Amino acid sequence: MRYDSIPVSLFENNRKRFAAKMQNNSLAILTSNDVMPNNADDVMGFAQNNDLFYLSGIEQDETILVLYPGAFKEENRAILFVKEVTEQTLIWEGDFLTKEKATAISGIKNVKWIHEFEKAIQLFVFEADTIYLGHNEHIKRITSEMNTRQDRMIQWCKQKYPLHQYERAAKITRDLRPVKSEVEVDLIRKAISISAKGFKRLLNAVKPGVKEYELEAELAYQYIKSGGNRHAFKPIVASGKNACALHYTTNDSVCNKEDMILIDFGVCYANYNSDITRCFPVSGKFSPRQKAVYESVLYCLKEGSKFLKPGVLSKAYELQMASLIEAELVKLELITLEEIASQDPQNPVYRKYFMHGTAHYLGLDVHDVGLYSKPFEKGMVLTCEPGIYIREEGIGCRLENDYLLTENGNINLSEEIPIEIIEIEQLINTQ
Repeated sequence: MRYDSIPVSLFENNRKRFAAKMQNNSLAILTSNDVMPNNADDVMGFAQNNDLFYLSGIEQDETILVLYPGAFKEENRAILFVKEVTEQTLIWEGDFLTKEKATAISGIKNVKWIHEFEKAIQLFVFEADTIYLGHNEHIKRITSEMNTRQDRMIQWCKQKYPLHQYERAAKITRDLRPVKSEVEVDLIRKAISISAKGFKRLLNAVKPGVKEYELEAELAYQYIKSGGNRHAFKPIVASGKNACALHYTTNDSVCNKEDMILIDFGVCYANYNSDITRCFPVSGKFSPRQKAVYESVLYCLKEGSKFLKPGVLSKAYELQMASLIEAELVKLELITLEEIASQDPQNPVYRKYFMHGTAHYLGLDVHDVGLYSKPFEKGMVLTCEPGIYIREEGIGCRLENDYLLTENGNINLSEEIPIEIIEIEQLINTQ
């Protein structure tokens, strides 16, 4: 692995917390993701099922984790199945995890080869009443007809053991994963620290005529050099009017002298993610209008992030953030008080210039699992990302930090990433 070893205690504690929420006399089966084909004999980059990683630390495909806290034999309370190293795989693919290495990473002593799964599980599955199975459950999940390894496991179990009761493992992990341990927060901090280096490196490359993808390359260089897994998501490097398209990722335009650039990017380090957005002028100095819009968004970020604290509901937070931005839009003369007074409450006028939410859970997923119907809690990590988008002026501005919720407020984990106007201008002009 590229990153430093993660303390095995993280995964041991996660399994204990998961087991404590399982029904009596139940077992859980979690599978890895598939390696997805590309074209010919090529494959896409592998990304692990994050629930499996959360409970085991294993990043390898063809992996199954079985948890049976009530098993009569202690050795059967946690079993890890991994693919076997053979002479052929050594020649063509290199080493897979040995049983000893899988134990060292996960803390699970009972490790078997994956071809032993069906025979092994039948030895004790009939002692259990309920089987927990994993699936991709997320409000923004991309649905398809694709038959994933999780889908195949669900089909196999229900065909093989039709009279068992079945439960959703995601109901447990969505409660556990939003509240981060100290180890997890440290990994997120590391991802953010790499992001900071990447952003400063990018600023050194800013100049009129540079292509957006050339700036993207600076981010990629830094995360690879620093041992990151990958980009947390496909980076947005949007100059001028491109910044008004919220999910612009083409990144192939020329950055003109009069443009302001919006970059929304993150680093995945040890499978934990950062999510950062910054804006800066290609010329090295904000124009008066760019500066006014930037200052409004920065004000909303600083004031709005104060609302991120335990006990607050997401809906209430977003309403407070919308009120802040609405007031700034009036100052920028983009909307009027008269328009606000006569607006349709279901379609407020500010949405022409601000049309997205500003806080989401962050962790193993960039949009991490968790219920937004529940109040925020101490130990959660959330983003704050207000924005103003003026298509008719070719200005799109969004600023985003990552915050750890504490007992009475929050800590800005992104503090080392430059955000003040004077600092950004100085960094660009010292290249």
